[in-house]
Amino acid sequence: MTSASRPTDPSTARRALRREIPSSAAVLADEQDFTAMRRYPTFPFDDHRSYLQQVETLLRSLAAQGVLTTLSLFDPAAYEKYCADLALDPDRPDSRSRYTAEVARTGATLTYQGEPLTELLPLLVEEADRQATWDHASGVLARAGSCEECGEDLARAAFARATQALQALLASLGDGTHHLVCSVAAGEPSLLAVLHATSSDGARPQLAESETLVFCTVLAAGFALRSPGGLVSRTTAPAARDVTGDRTHDTVRGWTLGDSWPRPLGAAEVFTAYCTDADTGEPIPPEHGVDYAPGLPLTPPPDPHSH
Repeated sequence: MTSASRPTDPSTARRALRREIPSSAAVLADEQDFTAMRRYPTFPFDDHRSYLQQVETLLRSLAAQGVLTTLSLFDPAAYEKYCADLALDPDRPDSRSRYTAEVARTGATLTYQGEPLTELLPLLVEEADRQATWDHASGVLARAGSCEECGEDLARAAFARATQALQALLASLGDGTHHLVCSVAAGEPSLLAVLHATSSDGARPQLAESETLVFCTVLAAGFALRSPGGLVSRTTAPAARDVTGDRTHDTVRGWTLGDSWPRPLGAAEVFTAYCTDADTGEPIPPEHGVDYAPGLPLTPPPDPHSH
């Protein structure tokens, strides 16, 4: 049996080795973050647009060499704190490099696969927001402690109950494409998680694992805190077109998180909640093509901590 040939030329060997060493890049996604970094004289860029173009050129170059690159967000405020904690000079390229390696290890990342940055950055921001929400919700659960009467871990019990609630909710909604939102008042900022689910022919709903984990963690935090919160679903039926071929209405339903279980809202309550600006409290015109329906009743399991 003949073994595979190995490169003998040193430069060829180095190129082969380079393909086996992954890279990481942290990008300043918006103009505000870019402007914050310009206060450092060693930061070599003057224009955000050209900066993004050069980042993309570098990513494409690495991909062309067969180098796997993970992309993360560069947060100037977090970078400043990182440098302060480690007594690093923030106005040094090697400090920026160390921070990039750190966020690639601990922060939200995506693998670069040749996509334009204009497509990839919104996904990266979304992933970073999802991780921040999970961190916040996990911290809330970690502080829940144990039941004073039975000693059970309240975080574990709340997460199990949240999983049961999600299963009951999806079963009640049935077939269709569902956009679910869970919000919980848990300090500043409030917790907010989004989950997309698709089910057809009574089959098990298709869910993204990362979205499901965050959604259940936020819901569990609401149960553990017994704090104000709510669930909203927007469902598009599998055959969402009428005999004329026009799209039929989506259906919006809502629940409040009372007594550590989703309690259905009436149609008027759903309409009021969905058509009110969360920041100003002002009414929002109802969206065309949307039906506002009562939340469906969900049978709760026994709650041993209802006392």
